[in-house]
Amino acid sequence: MKEQRAAWRAGQPALDPATLVLVDETRASTNVARTHGRCPTGRRLVMAVPHGKTTTFVAALRADGTVAPTVIDGAVTGDLFVADVERRLAPALRPGDVVVMDNLACHKRAGVRRAIEAAGAARRRLPPYSPDRNPIERAFRKLKARLRAAAKRTIRAVEDYRGERSAAFAPEECRNYFRSCGYPTATPTREPL
Repeated sequence: MKEQRAAWRAGQPALDPATLVLVDETRASTNVARTHGRCPTGRRLVMAVPHGKTTTFVAALRADGTVAPTVIDGAVTGDLFVADVERRLAPALRPGDVVVMDNLACHKRAGVRRAIEAAGAARRRLPPYSPDRNPIERAFRKLKARLRAAAKRTIRAVEDYRGERSAAFAPEECRNYFRSCGYPTATPTREPL
């Protein structure tokens, strides 16, 4: 595993940031809430947080923004992930793109590979245990912090908020996520879709 991570790190400078598309998913719940707050000295902070419902947010990140964001009610399954790649991600890919995913079982499904290759893109897997090499992890961290601050309490509110917030990642911010993970960060030269 150590060798795989070292090999990935050594190959990162050769990757074209304009073709990289990093895919991942994250869980969120309607009961997410801030873990700290303020109240008068000597008093305990009390805040109601209802029982939550879990959702999964699936998206891809390019050096210039997010691609194909989807909110799934509940956990992501292999069939749901394949359907999402076929319907949302593959149409957003360009010939020559390199789709990078971690080693989650649903990412290894044959339907995922077929849909990506049919779009003219290549597929690569991150080394095991390498979230530090996936820029979308940083974007998800920020998205979850915003979601906690907004305190959305219904599935629909979470979906709406995640949709508008994921679109709010500016190109410079996305390039910063790439840079912090060790990827080259030249301004993408490809025209947007």
